[in-house]
Amino acid sequence: MTVLEKGNITIHTENIFPIIKKSLYTDHEIFLRELISNSVDAISKLKMAVFAGEVRGEIPEPEIILSINKNNKTLSIIDNGIGMTTDEIKKYINQVAFSSAEEFIKKYQKDTNDLIGHFGLGFYSAFMVAKKVEIDTLSYREGSQAVHWSCDGSPEFELTDSSRTEIGTTIILTLMDEEQEYLEPSRIRQLVKTYSDFLSVPIKFEGETINKERSLWKEPTQNLTKEDYLEFYRYLYPFQEDPLLWIHLNTDYPFLVTGILYFPKLRPDIDVSKGSIKLFCNQVFVSDHCEEIIPEFLMPLRGVIDSPDIPLNVSRSALTNHRTVRGIANHISKKIADRLKSLSEENPEEYIRCWEDVGTFIKYGSIKDDKFKKQVEDILIYRTTYQPTDTPTQTKGETEKNQLKAKEDIWQNKENKNQQLTYEKSGFTTLNAYLERNKKNHENRVFYCTDQTTQTTYIELYQNQEIEVLFMDSFIDTNYFIPFLEREYSDVQFARVDAELDKTLLQENKDKEIVDPTTNKTRSEQIKEIFEKALNKPKINIRTEALKSNTPESTPPVMVLLPEAMRRLHEMTAMMQKQAVEFPEEHVLVININHPLIENIYQLSQSSIIQGTGESPSGETAKMLCQHVYELAVIAQQGLGSQGMKSFVERSNKILTRLTK
Repeated sequence: MTVLEKGNITIHTENIFPIIKKSLYTDHEIFLRELISNSVDAISKLKMAVFAGEVRGEIPEPEIILSINKNNKTLSIIDNGIGMTTDEIKKYINQVAFSSAEEFIKKYQKDTNDLIGHFGLGFYSAFMVAKKVEIDTLSYREGSQAVHWSCDGSPEFELTDSSRTEIGTTIILTLMDEEQEYLEPSRIRQLVKTYSDFLSVPIKFEGETINKERSLWKEPTQNLTKEDYLEFYRYLYPFQEDPLLWIHLNTDYPFLVTGILYFPKLRPDIDVSKGSIKLFCNQVFVSDHCEEIIPEFLMPLRGVIDSPDIPLNVSRSALTNHRTVRGIANHISKKIADRLKSLSEENPEEYIRCWEDVGTFIKYGSIKDDKFKKQVEDILIYRTTYQPTDTPTQTKGETEKNQLKAKEDIWQNKENKNQQLTYEKSGFTTLNAYLERNKKNHENRVFYCTDQTTQTTYIELYQNQEIEVLFMDSFIDTNYFIPFLEREYSDVQFARVDAELDKTLLQENKDKEIVDPTTNKTRSEQIKEIFEKALNKPKINIRTEALKSNTPESTPPVMVLLPEAMRRLHEMTAMMQKQAVEFPEEHVLVININHPLIENIYQLSQSSIIQGTGESPSGETAKMLCQHVYELAVIAQQGLGSQGMKSFVERSNKILTRLTK
């Protein structure tokens, strides 16, 4: 072996190698990603040289081979790429690599652990795990001499000739004692799968290719099937439900961005504030934290974003304010909005099917991003109690008149009308359609429910009077989206069905009630007094009303109302204090004087037979029934605690015992 040269690597930073080894990087494992990426780059450069006509003869199929030798404690990375000459070794290893390391350390040493992915660190990352690094290489250039370079982690290197006969490069790492984990086959396979799985060059280890090679997001959409996208998702996120839909990104101006983003089903255990999108740079995995790159409201999305234009060797705080990153984030938002709009127009049935999960993204995005809101505001839909009836039969003259009128705008409005019709037939509507339908009955008022189960009584009451109710039962609706809509539609008032009873639900005959001359009170006033005494809860505001109905028995005897402003304040306070929302002591109890049960309670309370206890048996029964129907109404609101439920069961048993005597 002929020693061609010995010397010192020209560096100025004191003790650069200890810094590289111990303090520059948190994750030592990225060294393999960097060296494999360098090998892929070398193979790509050889292909370019072939295309330029600089290489004669056939070149072998590109490959990268990983090899471990536990006896020698070495890990080797072998490629059949472009190789290096002696001069190139001196330039790119002795000068460029280590001068770049020095520059990098000076600039980022204080916050390197906050760098996105620690990407682009190159050859010198090998010294994080190796006490000795060797390069054995032969350049593609005709007449080149193979060369061997070695460095033991000090500024000294040795350059000798080599007996290598094949074009390419072998990097040999003699691992430090504390880095022996990289001699384990399972660890090597795991690192390749994590960082280099989608590189287009086969990576071979122990006689087999261990990377997937196919990066789906780089392929033309017309070449991909639905099963291709689903298979890729299942590979990225095993044991998860299939996604609802996906978006394939492919932009080359003003920045390069490719990727596939999936809308997952939103299970209760999904943390919507934590990102699951994988960030790549030229098919090399960088990070699974994209919080600074994608808008906050898109965090629950899954998939891949690949861009060489994202500056990775900057701190996370600087990344958020980077112009290119902001542009990429805006581009992704727009593409997602475009995809959702096209789905709603071309396949509204499928859009409705996905709405339960997709709706949360759209609502949250509308709140957080004004541009996104303007793009999707026409496709915000709500489940509704409205049931469209068939169009009435028209006369021949009316039909012709309507056809002539429609000719002018048929092309502009046909899709929107068909889209709205599909929504309504499926039990959905837009807010504008709701307001337009109901402007004669209750202009600019929106009645909604947040829990179909507990609010069924109220919903049916509204339905019986042909008042439309929207279902706003997503976790985002109550505290966030409804206040947002009220700011957007400042002249529209939102009221939950249990907040107040619209006048259209009530009979206006209370003023005509006869006054009892013995008490100087109307029947309604007496009923109110009976309940006030029986309940003995001063904080309850008791009202008597006559609910409209053809069958009074079908209406509730009593109803609990929680005024909108008071209820929202109560819920917001509980949320800010991170407490469970308890049933408020202050609420409204509406007594339906049209209900037969209320009439029976009234008659029972009028009994004049007094026993030794100072109260008639029928009066005592009336009191228990008042408490019973009140607590039934509270149960419907999920308001009884454990002690309240205990009392309710005991009272129920007493009433049943008394009624069966």
